[in-house]
Amino acid sequence: MNATTARVAAVERKSDLLRSLRLCTSEGIMAMPVVTMSLPVNVYLTALVTKGWVLPKPAIGLLSAMPFFGNFLQIFVTPFLTRLKPPKTLTVTAATLHMLSWAVLAALLGVIPRDRPETAARWFIGWFFVTSCFAAVAGVTWNAWIQDWVPARLRGKFFGQRNRVLQISTLTFLLVAGWVLARWNYAVPAFQGIIVGAIFLRIFSLRWQWVSPTRSHRPQSAAELSFRQQVDVLRRSTSLLWFIAFGAVWSFAANCFGPFYHVFMFEQLGLSAFDVGLLSTVSALGGALALPAWGRLLDRYGNRPVMAVSLLVWQAVNLLWCFLTPHSHAIVYIIWALGGMTSMGAIASAGFVLGQFTILLRLIPLEAKSLAIGLNLAVTSFAAAIAPILGGMVLGAALRRWPDAFAVYHWCFVLQPVVAGAGCFLLLKVHEPQASPLTEVFGAMRNIRTLSGVLGLDFLVNYVFYRPNKR
Repeated sequence: MNATTARVAAVERKSDLLRSLRLCTSEGIMAMPVVTMSLPVNVYLTALVTKGWVLPKPAIGLLSAMPFFGNFLQIFVTPFLTRLKPPKTLTVTAATLHMLSWAVLAALLGVIPRDRPETAARWFIGWFFVTSCFAAVAGVTWNAWIQDWVPARLRGKFFGQRNRVLQISTLTFLLVAGWVLARWNYAVPAFQGIIVGAIFLRIFSLRWQWVSPTRSHRPQSAAELSFRQQVDVLRRSTSLLWFIAFGAVWSFAANCFGPFYHVFMFEQLGLSAFDVGLLSTVSALGGALALPAWGRLLDRYGNRPVMAVSLLVWQAVNLLWCFLTPHSHAIVYIIWALGGMTSMGAIASAGFVLGQFTILLRLIPLEAKSLAIGLNLAVTSFAAAIAPILGGMVLGAALRRWPDAFAVYHWCFVLQPVVAGAGCFLLLKVHEPQASPLTEVFGAMRNIRTLSGVLGLDFLVNYVFYRPNKR
């Protein structure tokens, strides 16, 4: 009788797990439109603040900083919430509030004045701060929930397959949203319609999350060290500290004028939302196709040297932005805009992002992982949040002082390659120890995923985020 009962329980547990995995994939497909729109830079938000409501450059910079402030603030809120409710409840609650905040924006778009940019900026920044906080909590608690019910042996394979499916949803949204906005000339109903469509899909996502019959598979965790002991561990983790310093420099460099590359394409190059969405698609495909080759190089030569080379190549390609104008020769324009800045740049960026992902797994000490994750997220989030505020102020002041907008943008676009290249000296001080288990450090990746929105790499990061380890 006991053996029969055990077999029945095992069959039920397996059935629940399979159903939960299917629902996890389905809900992810439905969630991607609103998740993509919530990144700090994307086709929808950039069109909103440059074509729908023309906001001042400092306001755009501050708006782009909100997701990073959300990442920073959730560090102080989420640990308290997790003591009150289980991760699944927190995930669905935070994601529901995040969805409702987008519904509020759809209503606000009908009343936010288009002829008063300062007033509109205050509305958008205040709203984006609130929704970014909800998104940050939902993202971290979702990771905790996933660790709770998905067995470790399945995570690499399952999420690798899941995220490849989610790529289709992301690319479809980018193209459809860009086409709708361009087709209806960035009218308010076009923006509202995209939000309503994303919310409609998100409702299915939330329902499937809630009804998933997830069961805990978490093993008993060992007792953690005291706070003082964890601080001592971090002090001895010299390579991690160097990498956090590099991460702060890189986050600042990428995010200072990073949000304004899309603005430059809209305002100066005259590209439509569909054009930008198409270029993002080309970029994502170019990077994804290069991933297997980068994986082999990382395995053979190590993360640090491959990251340094790929970063330098990527930033060298980014220097082409400093010469691009609508009056460039047609052939040169095609090479730079399609071949250089999307395909070649994405190929190089793929190696850097993949290396950044895997090396961090190796550097975080498991005996002090919570403190290490919090320190890394706090430092890089703060640097990434401050950067676009300063960048927007500098760009706005420069555009008011000098009439040649192209020259101003071109000089600003020099910063990222120069600062990022200089940051390689910090990266070269990092020593790679053995890899840590992927399942232990999900939270450390939160800022990498958020920053991917600024760089147009959200599609690519979805692909590499669950890269399975080789046996």
